[in-house]
Amino acid sequence: MGTSGSAPAPERAGRDRYFDTLRAVALVRVVTYHTFGWAWAGMVFPSMGVMFALAGTLMAKSLERPALKVVRGRMRRLLPPFWFWGFFVVAAMLIHGWIPGWQIVYWIVPLGDPPGDAWAEQAWEILWYLRTYLWFVLLSPLLLKVFRLAPVAVLLLSLSPILIVHFAWEPPDNRLGSALADLATFLFCWILGFAHRDGVLQRLKPFAVVVLSLAALGYGGWYAFTHQAETGTYDLDDIPLAQAFWSAGYVTLLMYAKARFKADFAGLTTFPRLDRLVTIFNSRAVTIYLWHEIALILAVPLIDRFWNVPAFEKYLPLESQWFMLGVGWILIAVFVLLCGWVEDVAGKKKPKLVPGGRTATMGP
Repeated sequence: MGTSGSAPAPERAGRDRYFDTLRAVALVRVVTYHTFGWAWAGMVFPSMGVMFALAGTLMAKSLERPALKVVRGRMRRLLPPFWFWGFFVVAAMLIHGWIPGWQIVYWIVPLGDPPGDAWAEQAWEILWYLRTYLWFVLLSPLLLKVFRLAPVAVLLLSLSPILIVHFAWEPPDNRLGSALADLATFLFCWILGFAHRDGVLQRLKPFAVVVLSLAALGYGGWYAFTHQAETGTYDLDDIPLAQAFWSAGYVTLLMYAKARFKADFAGLTTFPRLDRLVTIFNSRAVTIYLWHEIALILAVPLIDRFWNVPAFEKYLPLESQWFMLGVGWILIAVFVLLCGWVEDVAGKKKPKLVPGGRTATMGP
């Protein structure tokens, strides 16, 4: 399974609809999971692992330019949408009586989990992803250099931090510990993005990739199901070790299919509406991710009002979680229209209510 070298893999011009579709599916799965709380959702599609791998690929591509410029650009594209969203969340918590301490600085640059009122926890608890993404961005210039010294060895060894964290050393129960645990959990997926970009994956033998991927899936699934007594569930979000290995195996197969067999969804363009929807999801990925929990929160009192309308009470499935999901997506669409333009401004593009065409995006 060995290979070496770091020459970037050739890529066709324009957007890659395979990766774009994976990112859109990942976002849909995140919203669905936060609506229903299905423990098995992460096994069907490990959204976080997929998004970190896609972001790692884009980061490796961007680092063909000066590292400092790339890091600044990534922060510029991430932080303004976060600040815009954070203004409303922080304002709501202050009005609700929240009194912040000095840790409020994490609402400016989320290198640690921003503090918040328990009343709004459903809204701000998702920020672990932005914090982890930001740390990966800052570490990527060094990580990429180390990776290119011995690509396959570094890729395989990138699973060792989660093993150390789980079996040998327990991180402190604070912001630093949380950051280290999440970095360890998804390090393999981020490095896997490097491997795809540098053409390493396509040179690996299919048999070895499939066997090792299935082994990772098997170990991750086995650990999740055999340790339910410790967590009360087999939900990967609650079992970092299982999350790391399941995501590693699953995402490797997805990325290898692209690298080795040139998997592509270029035919998506024959379905203009679906293609446009994928474009919107990619151009508004940060907005969808940040605002989706608030949309789901607001869906509850909105549906409560529907009970006061006799026709709605009779003909609409107001008690159904599926109905709540539908209302949630309508509210997400409203937030995309009202707030998505911030992503355009952050990316130094002309603000648009609804993005069109094949514009560049970044992972959330």
